[in-house]
Amino acid sequence: MKVKVNQDNCIGCGACESICSEVFALNDDGISTVITDKFENIDKAVIKDAEESCPTSAITVEE
Repeated sequence: MKVKVNQDNCIGCGACESICSEVFALNDDGISTVITDKFENIDKAVIKDAEESCPTSAITVEE
């Protein structure tokens, strides 16, 4: 699985972090970042929910 945040599109609303803080966090600039590359112990449905909840579609999740 690959998870990416297009930081140019991110508005820093924090929805992804509130839904899945194991994968997403806002950086010092208030922009979302992926904080891990180990997804095996994280519910993939929650990661997808974060992707779908992004108001600017800045998150992409690839299987």
